[in-house]
Parts: sequence; structure tokens; C-alpha cells
Amino acid sequence: MAKTTHQTKPCADGFCFLAGLFFGLFGFWSLTLFHYKRHFGFIPFSAKASDYGAEAPFLHSDPPHETFYDDPELSYFVEKPVNNWDQKRRVWLDLHPSFTAGSRDRVLLVTGSQPSVCKNPIGDHLLLRFFKNKVDYCRLHGHDIFYNDAYLHPKMDSYWAKLPIIRAAMLAHPEAEWIWWMDSDAVFTDMEFKVPLGRYKDHNFVVHGWPNMVYQDKNKSWTGLNAGVLLIRNCQWSMALIDVWASMGPLSPDFERWGQILTSVFKDKLFPVSDDQSSLIYLLFTNKEKWGDKTYLEGEYNLEGYWLALVGKYDTLTESYIKMERNEGVLKRRHAEKVNEWYDAKREKYLKGRERRPFVTHFTGCQPCSGEHNLQYSADSCWNEMKRALNYADNQVLKNYGFVHPELSSSYVSVVRS
Repeated sequence: MAKTTHQTKPCADGFCFLAGLFFGLFGFWSLTLFHYKRHFGFIPFSAKASDYGAEAPFLHSDPPHETFYDDPELSYFVEKPVNNWDQKRRVWLDLHPSFTAGSRDRVLLVTGSQPSVCKNPIGDHLLLRFFKNKVDYCRLHGHDIFYNDAYLHPKMDSYWAKLPIIRAAMLAHPEAEWIWWMDSDAVFTDMEFKVPLGRYKDHNFVVHGWPNMVYQDKNKSWTGLNAGVLLIRNCQWSMALIDVWASMGPLSPDFERWGQILTSVFKDKLFPVSDDQSSLIYLLFTNKEKWGDKTYLEGEYNLEGYWLALVGKYDTLTESYIKMERNEGVLKRRHAEKVNEWYDAKREKYLKGRERRPFVTHFTGCQPCSGEHNLQYSADSCWNEMKRALNYADNQVLKNYGFVHPELSSSYVSVVRS
């Protein structure tokens, strides 16, 4: 049986084809628009591609041009100086222009712990939670993080171990303007606070401290600053500081003599050993023009806060923040974690005149890994307050996921009631 055929008249100049294509695309667009609107994901046509991450650093290629990495004399070892670092870093950034945007405020947080298993039975668990706390903070604020559990120089362990790590991090991350060192036993307890980097535009080194206890002879103390939390600019000045600073440590043939010198200078220093903190203070006041003038002793917020002075405030501060959120509806509104910083900025105006959370709580003297805490504290006070501090910080993260630790002394969680 023959098929029935239908003869059609072709469209002039392809008009019918174009019309059909137009109506087909219009129908598809209409269905897609309706679908997105129904699912609350409609993206307005005015949005630009750059608004959705197109300007992020490009990570998938490395130009063939030679950089300092190609120098066979380059050494990551702390004993070998690096020269002309500012120029070398600038050349690298010029060859990697996608890292230029935001480079002046780019931060790499560096922390770590010893390579061996902790002697304290709960030490490894505590270190894991301390690390989680730092990862949470970095995720919320867009910082990279490097956790190291190896001694990068066989002689530089304990409190001296950070210098080889910081120096290696500077070389490994020329895109980072600041290296932020945090001791393993330091906890972020205000997850919203952002370090005011603009305040330090004329400085290369930031540490919590008190000028009168560093520079005045009658008040000079080996606790005039705390070197457990510090910001150091990724520049030649910092490379030189690390070289001089490290030369007062275990690498030096005069290590024992340095211990005697520091003990004679700091009358409140009870042990005749050259430590990183006393050595740093010594460098600042003996050569203030070179080192001190580029060092910012921060005292306006808790870049590093002594735990005994802070842990008793957590419950009161929790109630204060809950009351503030209750009175200001925008702060109580549930939101995605990715837009936290917008809400953090809104909160700032309501914090004026109020006591705010301590930024960092540092458990100096507690030694969670070895368990060899300062004898003026009990072991239980150290471990219990660490747990409370970690839960206090964790509440600020968990609320974005709909949960909270109702009791800071317990890891139990409950659903947040709106």
C-alpha cells in the first residue's frame, strides 16, 4: 500500500525555520524559568559570570618561565638564608596574575603538633578538636590552612619548631601575604571576628603584647608578649627576622650562653634556657629601629588570650548574644553558612558598648598532648575548660546546621529552636 504524501510549500528566505527555532527556544526557556522559580533557584539574567567565581585563582597550570623554584640553590632549610625574597615573590605573582586579586589580604594559617602519639590518653582527641576548630574558622573566612606534624629541623623542636615551619610555608605559598601561626592549644572562641589586617599596613609582624613590658627597663618581662599566636608578613624583612631569631635557638653553638643572657635580662624568667618568646623580646628592645618599629604589639582584642582570665565568661556571653539576637530579628534569621560574613558585619553595630567574645583562648601551660601541665593548674581544670572552650566555639558553627551544645561541658547536641 502506497504511503500518502503531502506536498508543502517551502518558506521564503528560511522564515519558517527561524520562526520555529525561536518558538522552540522560547518554550524551553519558559519551562526552565518556571522550573527554577518553583525550586527557589532562579538566577536573574542581570548576573555576571564573574559574580559566581570566574575570577578565582587559576590552579590548573604553571607558566614555563623560570622562577625562584628553578634555582638549584633554593633551600627550604631554615639554616640557609633566602635573599631578594620580595623581588622573587613579585616575579612569581606577575607570572600568576589570577592570584593578584585580594593578594594583600591573603592569609595562610599554619599550625601543627608533634609527630609522635600523645602521652596524655585524651591528648590526641583534644588535638583533633583543636584542629577542627581552626579548619572551621578558616572555612568561614576563606583562609587556607596547613597542618604540620613533622619537625622540619632535627634540633628545633618544642617551642622552636614553628620557625622552620613558618619559613617553609613562606616559600611554599608566595601567593599569601600573611602567615598566621597558631599553637595547637589555641582556640578560636569568636568564630565571626576578622583580624583587622588594614591596621597593620605599616607593620610586618603582629603579636599580642604590652609595649611597657617589652621596651621599658623597669617593667621588662619575658611574658611581655606571647609568641604562641602571631602574624608575619611574607617578605624579606620577615625572612631576615627568622634567620636572626633562629640563631638564638638550638641551632646556635651559643645556645646555652643565650639562655644565661636571657635569664639575666628578664628577672622573672625562672629557667636558664633560651626560648623563642624571650629571644623575640630581646631582639625587639635591643634593636627597636630594625625589628621593633615593624612589630605591632596588639592589645585591643584577644589575638591571644590567657585561658584562666576568659573561660569563666562563656556562659554570660552566650546569654548576652542570645538576647541581642532576640532583639534584632535580622541576626536571628536562619541562613546559609556561605553568607555568614554578611551577618557578622550586621552584628558589629549591635556589639558597640557590649563585651564581645574573646577572639582566641590560649591554654598556655596546659600541654594537652604530653599532659605535663603547669603545676599551678590541675589536670582536670585544663582538660575540662578546653572542652568547654571547644564546645563554645563549636556552637557558633553548629547553629548554621541547626544544632547546639546546650551544656558547654558536654558534647551532647540538641536541635536549635527557632
